[in-house]
Amino acid sequence: MDEQLSALARAHGIATWYENADRHRVTVADDVVRAILDELDATGTPPPPKAKVVTEGPDTPPLGYHQLDDGRELIVTPRRLPPVPPAWGWMLQLYALHSPGSWGIGDFADLREFTQRSGAGVVLVNPVQAITPALPVRRSPYSPSSRRFANPIYLRVTETEEFHRADAETRERVARMAPEHAELVDYDAVWIAKLDALALLFPGTTEPMADDLRDFATFCALAERHGGDWRTWPAELRHPEGPAVARARTELADRVAFHAWLQRLCQKQLADVRAATDAKIVHDLPVGVDPAGADAWALQDVIASNVRVGAPPDAFSQQGQDWNLPPLRPDRLAATGYKPFRDVIRSVLAHADGIRVDHIAGLFRLWWIPPGRPASEGTYVYYDADAMLGILALEAHLAGAMVVGEDLGTVPEEVTDAMHERGVLSSSVLYFERDYDKPGEPLLPPKDWAVDAMASISTHDLPTTAGFLRAENVRVRAELGLVEDVDGEYARAAEAKTEMLAALREHGLLPQDPTEDDLVVALHRLLATAASRLLLTSPQDALGVARQPNLPGTVDEYPNWRIALPVGVEGLLADPKVRAAIEALSDARPSGVSPL
Repeated sequence: MDEQLSALARAHGIATWYENADRHRVTVADDVVRAILDELDATGTPPPPKAKVVTEGPDTPPLGYHQLDDGRELIVTPRRLPPVPPAWGWMLQLYALHSPGSWGIGDFADLREFTQRSGAGVVLVNPVQAITPALPVRRSPYSPSSRRFANPIYLRVTETEEFHRADAETRERVARMAPEHAELVDYDAVWIAKLDALALLFPGTTEPMADDLRDFATFCALAERHGGDWRTWPAELRHPEGPAVARARTELADRVAFHAWLQRLCQKQLADVRAATDAKIVHDLPVGVDPAGADAWALQDVIASNVRVGAPPDAFSQQGQDWNLPPLRPDRLAATGYKPFRDVIRSVLAHADGIRVDHIAGLFRLWWIPPGRPASEGTYVYYDADAMLGILALEAHLAGAMVVGEDLGTVPEEVTDAMHERGVLSSSVLYFERDYDKPGEPLLPPKDWAVDAMASISTHDLPTTAGFLRAENVRVRAELGLVEDVDGEYARAAEAKTEMLAALREHGLLPQDPTEDDLVVALHRLLATAASRLLLTSPQDALGVARQPNLPGTVDEYPNWRIALPVGVEGLLADPKVRAAIEALSDARPSGVSPL
């Protein structure tokens, strides 16, 4: 590569080569590097950062944010977060819960009821960040319209103060709007019903709002009128600071006030969840946002709007992965003192005792895909990991919260090492934990897993316990035409099951002539032997549900993020399999939280 181009790339944190999953060096094409430089408007040295981020020491001011005489900010971050107390808990897909009072989707009241009654010490909730209020509703919780605001689709309409103050006729009209429970969540029907009901209850008052809430509510009002993708709006409305947007905000004042009110309702019900339980509520943070959504519109000056984030080619995705999420620009982050990142972390922790950061390696580097190119033709762009991880730790310290990082898959060792040095928990999954120092790389006994970790049997992107035992993942993907060597996939699934049964036998946990239900419980008992601080299961794993919540590589071919649990909250916690599974975990990690 031309030395001048290479030097410019280095100055802007753009990788000119990387190590792939097989640990082979891959050189990035010159034109890819130039395309990324173009997206960063990079012609010279990046602008100086607005903030200096340091780790606490003998000569530093107290932890926090300090203004310097030269106009910059000094951010003093903690060396290490306090240890996370051992506990067992749940990983919840909130939409999948249901009860007699929920309207076709799990809601914040279901979450409150579940956390009150489960006896768990920790409850991890899928991302509940905002959607764009336009049809069709985006289903994936990992591609929100905004990471700074909440999703009103999870509101329990009948628990708002406005519902209780309404007259009998209005309450009856609202009650008749409730969609019925179904095996698959119909997001559009739920959203229409809740929107209509809440519009009926809206008091019509306008309250003062901060600039970021004003911009978000304005986006929602504009999306209702012009469609869910701001990039197709009239040109004069495509930037939040334009004079046409100010005029539209006045014209749409009632709808702006309505969407701001919905956010206040969300904050109230989220606060109620946390106040109602001693369990630690951990909220999940997606790696990015919908490029058509509110944050991509409001924060476009710090987002590389034309770039998509993904992953390079590997054995599982030979063409690479395109997640269709625009990244924050590292140069603009530094120039703003990391304010957009700080705002996101604060919003998640506002009503939480912890945060799980999806793809935490993204604080170190992200795979950028230039416009018009496939996922394979990208490169890594590096961020100031010390600053990003330090600010994450500082915000957690200020909130008294724990931090968990999702570091599964191909993640450099230095990422996990840096996490542990800061007191951030890593992630351990039974299917993945192996002893790479032994021939054949056998399963690693759970007693040898990382202590500073959140451990589970599976995740939302992987087969459930029953799905693993039945090779359901292979069957579904084969039916959808997503598997080239079907016999080979079934053979590998059978080998993985045989290996897991052998691990159960070695631990004395394999029953005689076991049923599938017996094996589901046995896998939980194996998880209970893990050394990790947190032991988590999901309702899908404990119940023995065969279908996984999300099947990577599919969109509409599979009902991703739509599959409701086969039983309601009350039935879930009373199920014998579930009780046996959580007994194993609670014996290993007593939570000290008494179920109601």
